[in-house]
Amino acid sequence: MDTGMVRVYKITFTSAAMLIIIAFCVNFLVRDKDAGRILKAGFVYVGDASTAYTNNFVKAQESIEKKYKGQVETISEYNVSEENIEESLKKLVEAGCGIVFTTSYGYGEKTKEFAADYPGVQFCQATCSNANEEPVLSNYHTFMGSIYQGRYISGVVAGMKLKELIEKGEITKEQAKAGYVGAYPYAEVISGYTAFFLGIRSVVPEATMTVRYTNTWGNHILEKKCTKKLINEGCVIISQHSDTAGPAAACEETDRSQAVYYVSYNESMADIAPTTYLTGSKINWTVYMEEAVGAVLARKDIEKCVKGNINGNDAGAGFENDWVRMLGINEFTAAAGTKEKVDELVRGFKNNNIQVFQGEYTGVNPDNPSDTIDLREGFNENSKSSAPVFNYILDDVIIIK
Repeated sequence: MDTGMVRVYKITFTSAAMLIIIAFCVNFLVRDKDAGRILKAGFVYVGDASTAYTNNFVKAQESIEKKYKGQVETISEYNVSEENIEESLKKLVEAGCGIVFTTSYGYGEKTKEFAADYPGVQFCQATCSNANEEPVLSNYHTFMGSIYQGRYISGVVAGMKLKELIEKGEITKEQAKAGYVGAYPYAEVISGYTAFFLGIRSVVPEATMTVRYTNTWGNHILEKKCTKKLINEGCVIISQHSDTAGPAAACEETDRSQAVYYVSYNESMADIAPTTYLTGSKINWTVYMEEAVGAVLARKDIEKCVKGNINGNDAGAGFENDWVRMLGINEFTAAAGTKEKVDELVRGFKNNNIQVFQGEYTGVNPDNPSDTIDLREGFNENSKSSAPVFNYILDDVIIIK
């Protein structure tokens, strides 16, 4: 063989060997550095563990601490209003957090601004939809479970109870009325109570619903007051998208000569409303939050480590990935066959066999009366965003007060 060729082969082999050695050393140094690395994870909460909504996030935080014991240190900011998040974000960044979870819709705008200013920190915003809006930032993410699925099943449970009451002669079909305590007239709330109502109507087609807004996420007294008004207006089923146990307490305090039953959100209220509670649903935040922390620990992209429906920097999922869960069924109050029906519907959602937003209904966007929808054509919620986008009030059957 030509001696020149031999020299080329030797140089090539030596260069390749050197590259392998360098890569090995770099990998070893990174792993060695990571071996003693503690990731600080920050959490900003609109409430505290006394409210069901925030408590679900707190449980996720505790699960992260347990799963990544010795690798992750957590720092929490509680009872932070949506107007005052900037101070909390600054504290967490200055404390050295490598990942920050913000957990209320109104935090989204300011959190994204911080992400732009601190590119070395990963910011994960729950219940928001601005991750894929310009400017798109590699360190700003949004996530939420497809809770309309759980709302719909809860509505079916409520409908089964209404049907039982009708068959027993305790109410008439004309009295099949639901009441709903909503925090704000946001798409998230509207989508949820519409799914709940369509679940009821799948069992009792004559049912109607009245919605009362509190314009706050967590006011126990106001939520209770709104619930009592709904009951006085003849509502037989009560549910909510607000953060306190006020509606459950109001239902339980009702004179039992009047039929009233309650469906919860975020947490079972069987202990507070044992004679009126039926069931409920919640988002299981733990799945995403654990996977996001794992991704940062492994120095990988979050969306590549999350199991769910990924759209850019946004992630969501439903029952199929355990992002949504049903709460316990109160067998003392629920209609016969409820558990079997719930199990059937959960399987249906896992197999993508249920279309919720469909039927002989029309609706109007409360923010733009010229924007209408005809549900005979169907509407696919969460198809492009983890945050709900259905924002139409159904004509004639849902009343807003």
